[in-house]
Amino acid sequence: MALSASIFKATVRIDDMDRSHYGTYSLTLARHPSETDERMMVRLLAFMCYADERLSFTKGLSETDEPDLWMHDLQGQVALWIETGTPTLRRVVSACRKAERVVVFAYGRSVMQWWRKNGADFGKMGNLDVVCLPEALTDFMVARVHRTMQWQCLVQDGQMTVMDEKDAFEWDLQGSIGPSACKADP
Repeated sequence: MALSASIFKATVRIDDMDRSHYGTYSLTLARHPSETDERMMVRLLAFMCYADERLSFTKGLSETDEPDLWMHDLQGQVALWIETGTPTLRRVVSACRKAERVVVFAYGRSVMQWWRKNGADFGKMGNLDVVCLPEALTDFMVARVHRTMQWQCLVQDGQMTVMDEKDAFEWDLQGSIGPSACKADP
């Protein structure tokens, strides 16, 4: 018998002054049996960074032709394709052909090795952004995984503050995008 996904509920309040986007989202996160808490929380963090009424979670690990999150424009074209982890160069190239904009939220111990292998090729893709997440941020979020979660996200001047009911983590969002972020130790 196959294992089923674990369901997590998150209420997220977004105050993104940089994009003038404000809202509260009630999200359902289905964690695939082979997915870690870290990967699930990176998906949630990616949602916080690009929150929009049209941004949605996909089938993720269950569907190899879909990203972790995506947003379609009003004509049904993929406007934003979000991957998490360290996807292969082939997958990133394919995503860049399918979407107007692609963002990879890279995390984990192998990020620097992945970047050394693929960074030069990624630099050739004009519609790709790579966000390298510091381990301290993913550790902060993983330590707060519960079946029901309340999060707040404040973005101002390229700085993001992620808060649960008790604690907050400040993150330099601008300093986490691009080659310099992936080369440095997180």
